[in-house]
Amino acid sequence: MKFITEFRRSELAEGVISQIHRKSKTQARFMEFCGGHTVTIFRYGIRQVLPKTIEMVSGPGCPVCVTANIELDKAIALARIPEVIIATFGDMLKVPSSYSSLQEVKADGADVRMVYSTIDAINLAKQNPAKSVVFLGIGFETTAPIVAASLLQAEEEGLRNYYILSMHKVCPPAIRAILNSGEVKLHGLICPGHVSTIIGSYPWEFIARDYSIPCVVSGFEPLDVLQCVYMLVAQIENGESKVEIAYRRGVRPEGNQQALKFMEQVFEPCPAQWRGMGEVPDSGLKLKRKYQHFDAELAFDIDPGPTHEPKGCICGDILRGVKTPLDCQLFGKVCTPEYPVGPCMVSSEGSCSAYYLYGEGFEG
Repeated sequence: MKFITEFRRSELAEGVISQIHRKSKTQARFMEFCGGHTVTIFRYGIRQVLPKTIEMVSGPGCPVCVTANIELDKAIALARIPEVIIATFGDMLKVPSSYSSLQEVKADGADVRMVYSTIDAINLAKQNPAKSVVFLGIGFETTAPIVAASLLQAEEEGLRNYYILSMHKVCPPAIRAILNSGEVKLHGLICPGHVSTIIGSYPWEFIARDYSIPCVVSGFEPLDVLQCVYMLVAQIENGESKVEIAYRRGVRPEGNQQALKFMEQVFEPCPAQWRGMGEVPDSGLKLKRKYQHFDAELAFDIDPGPTHEPKGCICGDILRGVKTPLDCQLFGKVCTPEYPVGPCMVSSEGSCSAYYLYGEGFEG
């Protein structure tokens, strides 16, 4: 399969669906960790074509959604400091914090720039030597290597007005936290594809080893997800628990060694706050001592003020798989993509956004 359309061919999908129906005998609940998988599942109606033996629940795998309000409040406090330029990816602009959003403070006069890459942020620093450029480091292992590479470039070029607010998170500790909580009984995990292109499949082995739960790394096309579901079903029916890859065109067991080298050179693990999960040990990335002169938290006096969650928002419960957007009294009424109350409605990979656009049982 060389072309994307081949991963969406209905006759091939029907064949995999038939295999799933024939194979699946045991009741099972699968969680897709990644928001990209959630969108694919809803957009292509995958839940509706699966047998009744299989239940799908969505996990916390949207980096915008899991960013805690305290981190957003820090970013907004930074934006309000004179002579500071905030550089950020566009999906962060509308995310509501305790009191505001980057879009709102930009409208009030803060210098907030949407960028498409860290190269844009580096260029902003070069073009504005009298100002400080702070790049918001949001994302999982997928984006951390490019942020690390930007710091190495800034170091090499002697840039002293380029900073990072690291809100990066790594996924395996979060999955362990979910499994340890016992809130949702899971029988299989669809592991994130983009994250796994960086870290490989080896870091997921603890899921099968320590929890006896099958897991499969999936790509993002409908056939990818269906094949992943079939592989999970096959493991369950065969009494197996192991790590498999259903995304061989993008993921190798050892991951991307060059990207991992960049990460390990610049970052080190630290505790991190996850929305709805609290502090998860070793799930964040902070700059190593050698690169702390790029750390915005150390370079600026940041006063985010008291932090609070939006009243009535249950994004935290949704991200843990405990509830669905349909359980939220705000969903589709007060909270919509145009006027989001919580981050799960803002992000294009958020569960609430997916339910709103494609979800069954709701008239948007």
